[in-house]
Amino acid sequence: MYLSKLQGSPSLELIYLVLDKKARGEKVVSLAVGDPSFQTPKEIIEVAYQSMLSGDVHYVSSYGTMDIREAIRNKVQRKNSIKAKTEHCIFVTTKFSVYASLLSISETPFDALIPNPGYFYSDPVILAGGNPIYYNLADDFSIDLDEIRRKTTEKTKVIIINSPSNPVGKVFEKNELQSLYDYCREKQIYIISDEAYEDLVYEKKHFSIGSLEPSPDFVISIFSLSKSYAMTGWRAGYVVAGPKIISPVNKFLEHTVSCFPPFIEKASAYALNNCDSNILEFKKAYKERRDFISEKLEEIPSLKSNPIEGAFYAFPKYASDVNSINLSKNLLQKENVAVLPGISFGPSGEHHIRLSFSGSMEEIDEGMKRIKNFFTGI
Repeated sequence: MYLSKLQGSPSLELIYLVLDKKARGEKVVSLAVGDPSFQTPKEIIEVAYQSMLSGDVHYVSSYGTMDIREAIRNKVQRKNSIKAKTEHCIFVTTKFSVYASLLSISETPFDALIPNPGYFYSDPVILAGGNPIYYNLADDFSIDLDEIRRKTTEKTKVIIINSPSNPVGKVFEKNELQSLYDYCREKQIYIISDEAYEDLVYEKKHFSIGSLEPSPDFVISIFSLSKSYAMTGWRAGYVVAGPKIISPVNKFLEHTVSCFPPFIEKASAYALNNCDSNILEFKKAYKERRDFISEKLEEIPSLKSNPIEGAFYAFPKYASDVNSINLSKNLLQKENVAVLPGISFGPSGEHHIRLSFSGSMEEIDEGMKRIKNFFTGI
């Protein structure tokens, strides 16, 4: 079983320790989880509520309703310059979409190149019967195409990219994405582009690699409503890809979840069509928090942080020889503040910690005071 190949998560281990402390009545400040402090806009909730009252509580197509698929098509054409048609679009929660897309790529064991440091892509690769191979990002966390060339073999079927990046906050430039696309096109390698944080870019402009194709083909573009509209609990996302991917993804959904709730699809379509103003409101607040946490990190000499260009994470490197799992545990035990160990995000993440600034300014302020106190004492 592929499940037996999965390893325990250092991140979840920390979360369990946090829950245990909270159960004992201790006040823990968490900068660990990337869950927006904002509530889903009321108008989106109202659309879902009215949809349920009107009878949208039964099975729908595993592709998604026509309303949501057309909203996805219009959004990616308008906002991402991806030349998609409705048949290129399918509604599926984002984590599940990574797994489903990987299953659709190859029927034989395959290699998937995943970023180092990067999000937790190794587990879905393993579950899909693939072999995760880390490719190192450059020192500034940009794409190192020479490194990707070195890691590519005849078994390589897909390269996963994530921009804006969790955990490092990097936003890839158009020219580096163009070079990667040209290389993958030449080698006939798929690209899974995780763009869950597309709306949280602060100074730069987000560029979708899928826009380089005349029609979706080798690029599998994955999007989420979770961060843009504070809808993490709705499990709302979508994939835009060519028929060689969309058709098997749909078959997979048919035989697993059947379909996603139609009232969530209705509300998601409304969000994509009508709620850009909410995105701007959230983005303004996150930028203020980004500026604040960046300033506070500069006050701690033993932490060195890269520029945060997007998403809502800082990924500072620390000077101590203690590994990141033990350091995160020590920080939790001594200061009651939770962060994620950098090793969770790949070997290059060692001696880093990930701090989320998706919470309230009060939480961030208190958390950074405790972190400063901790690092002053080691």
